[in-house]
Amino acid sequence: MMNSHAYLWGHERPFNSYSNYLKQTFGGRIQKISLNAGLTCPNRDGTVGVGGCAFCNNDAFITEYCNAEKPISQQIIEGKQFVKRRYSKAHQYFAYFQAYSNTYTSIEHLQHLFAQVKRFPEIIGFIIGTRPDCIDEQKLEFFAKLSQEYFVVLEYGVESIYNQTLQAINRGHSYEVSKQAIQQTADYGIQVGAHIILGLPGETQEQMFAEAYELSQLPLHSIKLHQLQIVKGTRFAQEYKQNPEAFTLFSPEAYIPFVAEFVCRLSPNIKIERFAGDSPMRVRIAPVWQGLKYESFVQKLEDYMVENQLYQGKYYNNL
Repeated sequence: MMNSHAYLWGHERPFNSYSNYLKQTFGGRIQKISLNAGLTCPNRDGTVGVGGCAFCNNDAFITEYCNAEKPISQQIIEGKQFVKRRYSKAHQYFAYFQAYSNTYTSIEHLQHLFAQVKRFPEIIGFIIGTRPDCIDEQKLEFFAKLSQEYFVVLEYGVESIYNQTLQAINRGHSYEVSKQAIQQTADYGIQVGAHIILGLPGETQEQMFAEAYELSQLPLHSIKLHQLQIVKGTRFAQEYKQNPEAFTLFSPEAYIPFVAEFVCRLSPNIKIERFAGDSPMRVRIAPVWQGLKYESFVQKLEDYMVENQLYQGKYYNNL
């Protein structure tokens, strides 16, 4: 078995944990305050499409306080109270612009939004969720300047490296657009994160494993993995009701060995922030991982990897 102290990431977990990275960097846990800037997406408003992505019901994942009708400052105040109920020791935060595409607006509006957040000295970083077709050099210059004062990550919804899949889910951009945005962002010295969905219709396990290696060639700082979930109010929900056989959804028993193998093919330099999605039960249709909380899932995955002598990047250099 590999000596855990030999891991490149400097701790004993068998993967390059994003949470451990933050503790090493900031000396403790940093909580996120989700914010809703009231923006939309170009595949919703008709610019590149309508109806949004087939899997997406963004409203279903937004916390109660995270309401676009409230000013950003009020969302931050209520968000701090929400976080402190769960983590009483929280005293530093990241502002997480989570809902929809948070660079899909003018640079002037972005400056206005971020100026409101800067009034709170306890916020030490910005996490900006967006699409790779909603960025340009002017905005990258803005975020590069911001990153001189704050911890800044641009998180791009990549979802898949396969254009056939992206077209089928109504994504509205190609994988080449994702690659270009990730490279440009890194060239500006800004940390880049990516979201990937595992289990999209039509993709084989071999294709998904190949994604790990392909993504490893990009200058990614972090990654979030999500198993496909069918949630209410989406095109996939309608299709699943009509033809459930068209979807191969992961049970936890199947997903644990699969995602462990995926991680073995991923560069050890990429920090893993999430291994699985955890949509609220009020909107989730399938799969239902009965009674299994996300934290428990990660512990099961970690135990499986240790027991089977697996670790992030184990197969990466041999691919």
